Amino acid sequence: MSHMLEDLEYRGLLFQITDRDELARLLDEQSISLYVGFDPTADSLHIGSLLPILTLRRFQLAGHKPIAVVGGATGLIGDPSGRKSERTLNSPEVVEGWTEKIQNQLSRFIDFERSENKGQVVNNLDWSKFMTVIEFLRDVGKNFSVNTMLSRESVATRLEGGISFTEFSYMLLQANDFLELFNRHDCVLQIGGSDQWGNIVAGIDLIRRVTGQQGYGLTLPLVTKADGTKFGKTESGAVWLDETKTSVYQFYQFWVNTGDEDVIRFLKYFTFLSREEIDELEQEVQTNPGGRKAQKVLAEQITALVHGKAETERAIHMSGVLFSGNIEGLTVTELQDVFQGVPSTVIAAGDPMDIVSLLVASGACTSRRQAREDVTNGAVSVNGVRVTDVERTFGREDMFGSEYLVFRRGKKKYFLLKFE
Repeated sequence: MSHMLEDLEYRGLLFQITDRDELARLLDEQSISLYVGFDPTADSLHIGSLLPILTLRRFQLAGHKPIAVVGGATGLIGDPSGRKSERTLNSPEVVEGWTEKIQNQLSRFIDFERSENKGQVVNNLDWSKFMTVIEFLRDVGKNFSVNTMLSRESVATRLEGGISFTEFSYMLLQANDFLELFNRHDCVLQIGGSDQWGNIVAGIDLIRRVTGQQGYGLTLPLVTKADGTKFGKTESGAVWLDETKTSVYQFYQFWVNTGDEDVIRFLKYFTFLSREEIDELEQEVQTNPGGRKAQKVLAEQITALVHGKAETERAIHMSGVLFSGNIEGLTVTELQDVFQGVPSTVIAAGDPMDIVSLLVASGACTSRRQAREDVTNGAVSVNGVRVTDVERTFGREDMFGSEYLVFRRGKKKYFLLKFE
């Protein structure tokens, strides 16, 4: 087996593969071109796209040439795979804007600059927009049997509820992409999620029918969590790669909160750590699960890949705020991020108020008597500074960002008071 396929298999990344022995030989003998497609269904990719992106990166590091196809054309149609109903079609202008943003995101992971085996980003609209409907039906559609298309999972699962001709034709557009990339860039391998198997096989069939030559396909597993809940979702929605949609701190926290039963599998999927390093972390999970070292390494590795080292160090610092209580150096936005979910109260700004009144107003203490006792006993901190004087008052100049007081009662109980 080729070293490339052996590493993918160790990491659990081989789900389906065509002509395995032949592809292994090809990977060992030469540098090949391969591609993954990303449809612009939003203005950012989310972590559900990370597995194919990082797999492209693995192939590039092994000496192969990755092609990232941004679906300016297929994004206008809508992929039926993995869906129970039709997509809402977006305007060409919207899809064009999203396409540009996704192209920029992909450059964080794939090297498009090096002279040797550098990657490419291409847009399938560049060749699809010039094809007339007659050409599409004669040159592409003629090579496919409707019976075969109906048997593909992406279509078959939609038949009962109905599928439009638009989404039914998606498979042909993706197959034509593979043919175009084969002819233009000698691309011989397509990679995708497990729900893309039918589309990938369709492209391999089209290459064989039109050129008489061989293409290959490889799919990655569907990422799921051990408890059966959907991967990549939080209470607030999807985890995005765009820091304006999911902050770096929230992104880091998502990975830190990975369960022990998932963390080693995710380390294999999403990091470039060696087997020895992963084995060592697996041993750590078994002997010291409370330390959560593996989760911290996972979060640090992935956040650095997506957002860079400096932002990752910032997220790690922010993660320590809830343990240390030290909010010095945070911005107002970061403070809001860190204390999201902490009991929060909004009151009108006015004259300076004493600590006892503020503790009651914030909900940190249920009575003035309790507030006085907690302050006297040294159990209260305000904005990271311990307060022991029950007469201490706080005005606008004492507030964080001129609008926040953060109360810490005991070691772990936080309360946020915002002044308007």
